[in-house]
Amino acid sequence: MGLGGLREVAAPFVVPGPSGVAVRARLRVSETDAAVLAEVGMFLGALASRDLAVRSRQGLAHDAAMWAARKREISGGSSARWAGSITKATHDQWALARRGQVAQMGWLRGQIAAIEARLARPLRAKADKRAGLVRGYGSRAEWHAKARRLHGLKDRLGRLEADWAAGRVRVVRGGKQLARLRHHLDEAGLDGQAWRKRWQAARMFLSADGESGKRFGNETIRITPDGSVSVRLPAALAHLASAPHGRYLLDATAHFRHRGEEWADRITAGRAVAYRIHHDPARGRWYVTACWQRTPASVLPLNAALAGGVVAVDMNDDHLAAWRLDVHGNPVGEPKRFSYDLSGTAAHRDAQIRHALTRLLHHTQQCGSAAIAIEDLDFAESKTREKHGRNKRFRRLLSRFPTARLKARLVAMAAEQHIAIVAVDPAYTSRWGAQHWQQPLTTSTRKTTPHDAAAVAIGRRALGHPIRRRTTPPPHDRSDRVGHRTAQAGPESRRREEPRPRIPGPRSRVVPPGHGENAGDQRAQHRSEHATEHASWQQDSLPLSF
Repeated sequence: MGLGGLREVAAPFVVPGPSGVAVRARLRVSETDAAVLAEVGMFLGALASRDLAVRSRQGLAHDAAMWAARKREISGGSSARWAGSITKATHDQWALARRGQVAQMGWLRGQIAAIEARLARPLRAKADKRAGLVRGYGSRAEWHAKARRLHGLKDRLGRLEADWAAGRVRVVRGGKQLARLRHHLDEAGLDGQAWRKRWQAARMFLSADGESGKRFGNETIRITPDGSVSVRLPAALAHLASAPHGRYLLDATAHFRHRGEEWADRITAGRAVAYRIHHDPARGRWYVTACWQRTPASVLPLNAALAGGVVAVDMNDDHLAAWRLDVHGNPVGEPKRFSYDLSGTAAHRDAQIRHALTRLLHHTQQCGSAAIAIEDLDFAESKTREKHGRNKRFRRLLSRFPTARLKARLVAMAAEQHIAIVAVDPAYTSRWGAQHWQQPLTTSTRKTTPHDAAAVAIGRRALGHPIRRRTTPPPHDRSDRVGHRTAQAGPESRRREEPRPRIPGPRSRVVPPGHGENAGDQRAQHRSEHATEHASWQQDSLPLSF
């Protein structure tokens, strides 16, 4: 914590660009292609399921020899390349499950500590932030319910810690959500056959890692520059081959509309490209996704990114509030609002976010700025019932707010436009923005919202300027006898006691242009019979020593 109970504010930084690329194309397959792909995918999916079960049983005792043994066992029925892809996917899945266990244990410990702190307080006790005390529960019934929940959370934590110590993970190939949906088909509007199709599509395995130096960057799933797609069949399904060397050539072709030239350059040079073929049973369509790594661009220094000002953005539940600031931290032009709708399906929300970010990037280019300032938000710890109580509406708002997806898409899209993303600490930006910038920026023709003021605060923090602005002098004769200004220059500022430099033009609406030459003369505070220069007929003031 800093002075006055305020926490320390982290320094802004430039977010590094993406290190990988993924593009997707539709495969307009024939009935024969669909049947062959489904059979190959289910066969390899069964191998992947067995390999994941073996790896899970090995736990922490796994080593390189066990990995080689698993790979040899899978190669017997498929091929060495398919075995390599399956075992690598298994290791990635196991590692992801372990990271999920760590995150879950941290969340459970935080919940337990929060409930214990509130249980220790008297009923209906108020919070005291200065003393570090939380509020108590509102009733005896709520206290009892939370005590029961505490025991349940401790039991879950104990089981999870035991799994972690033993290296045991619990993974469902195809997804836990889809597996649980099998018991609620009526609520989902599905029948058993439709659910089975979705389950089989989710458990298929048709992914192959790329290989640098090989033909077109991948020997297992090969896509040529003209779009023809061929798959190396497992040894057990070699009878389905329609091309030499045990390959099946699809009737469908793949054409990557997005980043197609970059993809073509990679496969022509024989650089590694990974492919994944997947089926969407709801639409009845097949897709292929191409992925590759790219050399990360060097991170632009913060001063260079902010040399032309910044477009500050305040992210909200239904819009992005943006305002451009110059290098001195002054708002320029009018605030902009880029709205989106987060209701509906995930595809609809994703399209809304992309559209809003596209308009934001176009606005940044039109302003001539090379940087966008955003808050480094993370609502992972702010969705809990212990933090917001019965405010379900606010918790639901935080839960559906796509902070991670929005930031990831913004960084990826901005990198293509050569626009830097500057992340700032979100502490007190909304509060100080509304306190210091909303009213001064409001005019008769412009109504500044708290979100616009927060954007100004974010931009000033990114530029290295303080958010709290210097207030106007006291009333009456504009001197300091009523009280000092609330935000004065610091003691380290040079020449802070001298008058401000003369700025050409009128100083207020009542002073016409060309006037105000005595702004730097402190004698101008004496209103009666003041002259620009000292006249001979004016009497000198008596010395203080008399």
